[in-house]
Amino acid sequence: MTDNKFHTKREDIFALITGALCVGFGVFLFKEVGLLTGGTAGLALILSGFLTASFGQIFFLLNLPFYILAYKRMGWRFTLNTFIAVLTVSLTADTMHLLISIDQINGLFAAVFGGLLVGLGMLILFRHRASLGGVGILALYLQEHYNIRAGKFQLGVDLSILAIGFFIVTLPILALSVAGAVALNIVIAINHKPGRYFIS
Repeated sequence: MTDNKFHTKREDIFALITGALCVGFGVFLFKEVGLLTGGTAGLALILSGFLTASFGQIFFLLNLPFYILAYKRMGWRFTLNTFIAVLTVSLTADTMHLLISIDQINGLFAAVFGGLLVGLGMLILFRHRASLGGVGILALYLQEHYNIRAGKFQLGVDLSILAIGFFIVTLPILALSVAGAVALNIVIAINHKPGRYFIS
């Protein structure tokens, strides 16, 4: 049984856009405060600080190799949905400053609320046969085939990536980044249970 019985293509498209916008705005909040995050997005944020390319450009390129695994293991529809989600997040994160100007924002609020937004967006994508690519693809694959909780796996990888931040950001920023990652993964761990949704 697949979730084709539960979601139409129209519902999937709306969900992909909604989820990606949540993620894009969450990443925007992270960028405003200079925070890091885990997963492929975290790597893109780190690299964007050293390269001339934008976060969105790097995030999009980093995900390209993972589409092969996605297609072979999760099917063409999951791969297409993920491609659309990644493209939307890339565009949203890079253009949000044209729509919103933030003069002042509390770092802890940006970390927690941004993490909750990214987690919510990822949850929406998961439930409509999509992900943010990269680590998300591996997390969903391991959960569906080996019953390894996606949230716990994602948290472990995220904390490993954040450890890199110890060498490139201040301790207060690193602490806020960890708080954001924890908030993100709590959303996924609590709400994304094995067996609720299936990916074919």
